[in-house]
Amino acid sequence: MQRIVPNVWCQGNAVEAGEFYSAVLPKTSAEVTMSYPGQDLPDSQRDFAGKPLVVDVSVGGYQIRLINAGTEFRPTPALSFILNMDPLMFDGGEEEARTCIHSVWEAFADGGEVRMALGEYPHSKLYGWVEDRLGVNWQLMLADPAGNQRPMLIPQFLFTGPVAQAQQAIDLYAGLLPDSGTEMVVPKPGDSGGILFAEFHLASQWFSAMDGGTDHHFTFTPGLSLQVSCASQDEIDKLWEELSEVPEAEQCGWLVDRFGVSWQIVPQNMGELMKYPGAYQRMLTMKKIIISEL
Repeated sequence: MQRIVPNVWCQGNAVEAGEFYSAVLPKTSAEVTMSYPGQDLPDSQRDFAGKPLVVDVSVGGYQIRLINAGTEFRPTPALSFILNMDPLMFDGGEEEARTCIHSVWEAFADGGEVRMALGEYPHSKLYGWVEDRLGVNWQLMLADPAGNQRPMLIPQFLFTGPVAQAQQAIDLYAGLLPDSGTEMVVPKPGDSGGILFAEFHLASQWFSAMDGGTDHHFTFTPGLSLQVSCASQDEIDKLWEELSEVPEAEQCGWLVDRFGVSWQIVPQNMGELMKYPGAYQRMLTMKKIIISEL
């Protein structure tokens, strides 16, 4: 079970986004897994009555969740997806992997924004960073089949601002979840104390992090959040207490931590709980989710 699921805020186009990713990315499928209630919605959601709420996308077995919502938020490069194209994944080896990268790149760049041009870099023979038309950022990389194997998809945190925060965040997150720890850390040159690149595990899932400094004019938003499934109310309470740092951001299981990252702390059977009459409406009145009250 994938305990941590990235959630992408879509501006009323989650179904179309799921179809787009299914057509563009290899080994990818999408399906609607939850819909809005047909009635008793707040004014801000009334136009969504009966429409899809959640579209789950599987990218090579890795789950990304698309939330069908309004225009309040949009993802930023502060949370991106590293897409590792390992030649061992393809029958045609490196040539087919390169072809796949170029195909995905063209689709994402169409209507999107190129952040680092596709080409050869010290860390990869073929790499590029692109923001697609939905605002989601992707780092396409030709993996080295002789190196350590990594998952096809790895979320990456990019901490911006004058103070290095990546190491603090890794330490906090890894201390909260079981089966977590650091894989590798490459410090930035000099005495900044920042991280050039790091890989770590949270709940057995791969993540990456780096400090971006003051060169970037963006930070984290609810446009891309991380949903954590919890087996009990005690687990929800613990994570909520340790992570939530912005009281005004607390709503419907959502919180913002000290670094600005948005999290959703939810019961692992949230989908089943939402099927109870009135459960969705009761959730809307909550900050932290109280399972017994759903």
